[in-house]
This record gives sequence, C-alpha cells and structure tokens, in this order.
Amino acid sequence: MSMFATFGQSIDSTGRKENTLHKLERMNKALRHEEPDRVPISDFFWGDFTRRWRKELGLPDDANPYYYYDLDWISTVPNMDPWIRPFETIRETPEEVVVKTGFGAILRKQFEFPMPEMRAWEIDTFEKLERAEFDDPRDSRRFFEGGDNQIAGVGDGFERNSPAWIDTVKSLHPDFPVYGSMIEVSECLTRLIGQENAMLWMGEFPERMGMVANRIGAYYVECAKAEIDAGKGLLDGFVIWGDVAYKKGMLFSPRYWRQYFKPWVAEMTEYAHANGLPVIYHGCGNCKAIFQDYVEIGIDAYNPLEAKAGMDCVELRRQYGHGMGFCGNSEMQVWESGDHDAIRREVLRKLNAAKGGGYIFQSDHSVSSGVSGPTYDFIVKLVREFGDYPIELPAEFDESM
Repeated sequence: MSMFATFGQSIDSTGRKENTLHKLERMNKALRHEEPDRVPISDFFWGDFTRRWRKELGLPDDANPYYYYDLDWISTVPNMDPWIRPFETIRETPEEVVVKTGFGAILRKQFEFPMPEMRAWEIDTFEKLERAEFDDPRDSRRFFEGGDNQIAGVGDGFERNSPAWIDTVKSLHPDFPVYGSMIEVSECLTRLIGQENAMLWMGEFPERMGMVANRIGAYYVECAKAEIDAGKGLLDGFVIWGDVAYKKGMLFSPRYWRQYFKPWVAEMTEYAHANGLPVIYHGCGNCKAIFQDYVEIGIDAYNPLEAKAGMDCVELRRQYGHGMGFCGNSEMQVWESGDHDAIRREVLRKLNAAKGGGYIFQSDHSVSSGVSGPTYDFIVKLVREFGDYPIELPAEFDESM
C-alpha cells in the first residue's frame, strides 16, 4: 500500500471520493492561476518504466504510479483512427510485430525497443490524401466499444483490443480528475502520411495542402465535440495533442500554422471551455515562435515544455506572466542521470514557476525507462516537501519572479 494513500474517505453523489474532489480543486485553482494547497503533480509513464519501478521498489505486479503516489490528474484517449478497423497483422514473431492500423500506417514494433517504427503509409501520394474520406467522427465505436486503435495500441508497448474509452473514464472517475483528449491536424498528418511527406507536400502544394489541413481540422474538431458529449459529467478537462516543432524551432512556418492549423485548435478549445473543461495543449519541441498564439487561443496550460529544446518555464513565466499555465518542463535527461543533487537543483528551480499558481509539476516529456524507481520516488517526495503554498524555496534555488 502506498505511503501516499488515503483512507476512510467519504463519497459524493457522483461516486467521487473526497480526496478526488480535493485534487480537482487543486488542479482547477492552479489552472486559474490561484494558489491551491500545493503544486499538482502527475505524468505520463512508459510501460517499461512502470515495470522497472515496481521491481526496484519491491511493489506488486499490479502497482500503478497514479494510485501509489495519489497523483493529481490523468488523461484518456478514445479511438482517433480515421478508419475504425482491427489491425492487419503483416508479420508477428516473438521479437517483433508489424501491423497496418486504422491510420493506414504500417508500424513495426520491436519489443526490445521503446518506440515503434513507421515504415510506410497507405496514403503515399498527395492525390490519395486529397481523395481520402474518413469514417464518421461521431461513430459511437470511438467512445463506447473496445477494439484496436493506433494511439492506444502501438507505442512503448503493444496492445490489441483496447477497452472502450468510456469504461476507462468511468473506472478512473472516482479516483482522479479525468481529462479526455484529441489530436489536431499536425498530429494526424504525422500518423496518416508521415512527417516527411507532410512537410514536403506543404512545400509543393501549399494551398491545396492547406485545404486538406482545413478538412482534417474540421474532422477532428467534430471528433472532439463528440468525445466531450459522450463523456459529459465524467470529464474534468481536455488535452489537445499536436506536435508542430522540433528541438530548434517550428517544423514549418508560423505563418502557415496560423492560417491552416491555429483555427482548429482554437475551435476545439472553445468547445471544451463552453463545456467547463480547461485545456492542456501537448506539443513537443521549441514552439516559442507561436507561444503567444496559444495564449491568445486561451489554452490553459502548455505541456510538456521540453527543456532539451530550450523551453524553460521560469523564463517563460517572466516573459508571459500568468497569461498561460505550464505543465511539465522538469528535464528528463537530468532525471535519467540518477544524480540526486542535480535532480534536486532541477526540481526546486522549476518550482519557481509555481508561485502565484499556474503550474503543474511533470517531466518535460514522459517518464522513460531510463529513470529508476528510487529516482522517481525521490522526485515526488521533493515536490511534496517543497510544493506547499505559499512556495518557500531554499535561498540558493529561489528566483524572484
């Protein structure tokens, strides 16, 4: 049993535990740039990390970091595949599996490596992309039936027949603030045609590709609306997944993004807000060129703020004040070092961004298998020790904001 677990909780009329309501209040206050009782903390965990964490901390096989540390929020993913269909198995051995998914992507998953390899795509010409017609965005199978889907099934692990999204939401609802999620245009294109083709065709056919982006954007806005409707009364927030940058900057021009991508992110955000759901945008890389656009859209918090791409939540707080919340930015490469002195410096410095609210503590991407169980345990305890409001940091880590 976790040292962080709580006992003897009352349950409200919606089936939520008293502690869960405290976590929800903590999250919502932070996202409103108010100071809650303490800094919220959560993360995204690789399956290999979880297995290592259990082994190194001597935990049972079903131990889960979210429950063990009583973390403050959790995200869920419905079936976002353009075509809802079972994986087509092309090859399967004890060492690897190659499948074709509902994005038409051919993925090779070697079990000894953490992430899959995209090998080819059903849509391999621009003309095919222009002609593509997707399944109904409001198809109930996305939310109410189990089955194969690429985002839930092929990542650092491999899973067939993922459970129905609504069942996952209901199972988590008593214990955590639960966020739904949806991809946006760029994230779809990476899975549908590959990032190289996406950028190449933007350059070759900028206006026609813009029309495709508008069609995909409208499609995933409808998927998001359908998801929010399906989860009404059960969701506490919403995540938009959308990588548009790499280590040194944007993958394509900010002007092009503003014309063909931004409007759909804005519409998705507006619908979530109209339903009382704060929005966390997840975008990897250095997006400084369009950061102000996310502020204008009304994104409540940006994640993961990759430190290795030059993102720094303390500096961003100085630049943008409390115009946007931050979720993440604690550098994974420092965590992976296992050096407790370096980790302490990293964690406590980033807590400066939590002053006045507006900060959720997480890694600057996700917790990899390179992080030891004792290291993550040390990090959570650090945040719990120094994350109480008002934030009071040791003098050597305190930076006036």
